[in-house]
Amino acid sequence: MQDKYGDVQVTAKKDVVGEKIFNQLNLGFQDCILVRGKLKKFAKAPNGVELIPSEVKILNKAPEKLPIDITGVTDSELDLRLDNRVLDLRNPRNQAVFQIQHVLLKSIRDYLCDQNFTEIVTPKIIGSATEGGTELFPIMYFDKEAFLSQSAQLYKEQLVSDFEKVFELGACYRAEKSRTKRHLCEIYTLDLEIAFADQHDVMNVLENLIHYCHTQIKEKCESELKSLKRWETFEVPEVPFPRYSYTEILHLLEKKANFKIPWGEDISTEAYRELEKILPSFYFIPDWPMSMKPFYIMKNQDDPKISQGFDLQKGWLELVSGGTRVHNKEVLAQQLREKKLNPASFESHLRAFDFGMPPHAGCGLGIGRWLLIITGVEDIREAIFFPRTPDRLTP
Repeated sequence: MQDKYGDVQVTAKKDVVGEKIFNQLNLGFQDCILVRGKLKKFAKAPNGVELIPSEVKILNKAPEKLPIDITGVTDSELDLRLDNRVLDLRNPRNQAVFQIQHVLLKSIRDYLCDQNFTEIVTPKIIGSATEGGTELFPIMYFDKEAFLSQSAQLYKEQLVSDFEKVFELGACYRAEKSRTKRHLCEIYTLDLEIAFADQHDVMNVLENLIHYCHTQIKEKCESELKSLKRWETFEVPEVPFPRYSYTEILHLLEKKANFKIPWGEDISTEAYRELEKILPSFYFIPDWPMSMKPFYIMKNQDDPKISQGFDLQKGWLELVSGGTRVHNKEVLAQQLREKKLNPASFESHLRAFDFGMPPHAGCGLGIGRWLLIITGVEDIREAIFFPRTPDRLTP
């Protein structure tokens, strides 16, 4: 018998429990039952105990032939598993992934609240694009066009002027037709923003947050990590994390991987795969070209071609994007125009900068990608309860 705490052996000998209970326990795999009885120590049983039943109730029967094998003996295709996700999540390996997620989310909240952050909740129905571009899901909001939120970015910037240190754990939506093992259309993110701070302050918070969360998972999720065969390799990273500017990364790729990228171009997945051989753990990449960062990122004071934006990588996988934000209304409007965006479309956001907006910085972190790093699953869809992709809207 299995529940959320694991397996319990039910031992029913006819001469001990009686014929009625003995016959009731002629059950199918995944039948839903309630059993009342007496626990006895038994070293050879799961968890060291067995249950001698005194009452059995059969609440629901499962079909004799199930659509997927959840025992792990036979591998089922991921799409078939996702079609039968509720059943798939009874696999102990999959349950381990989401028990770790539970500890991860609690650890995030514990750490940030201890650092005097205030948890916020921002709208997921918005009137204009958060970051520009076309990766938006339009919806009808009564008689107006609206969109599903791309991120909490603009709202958390506004709220930082009221609460100084804020964070949100919530969903956001990207209408990207990407069919990779690391992209989704509905993602769950950690967004945080800090007043009177710059990109370096945010990087400090991030590395200490990750160190704390990994420490908590190592302490509290031993059985889950062992179920995923991650116990020996799971990393509690040392802090501080290394920091290599965008320019230094290009030089590193050319020198150690014979991989040349012209300055100002993005770093490809292939290049990041080469970087993982050189930098397998967590590392920051600050000082990206301004042309590759969104309108709200501040320019470098000495060289306007360079941004005060950063990424956090774990090996080849981008986990975080963040940076110092523009806090001057006129500069922000100018940078909107430079990105071919209309400041009038951001009127309500710009208005917040009329009331003494402090200097601030922040970032966004993908929880699914972080869980992928921790658990070692190969496809981000395995790290989401019910993933949404260009090809999947159910269940």
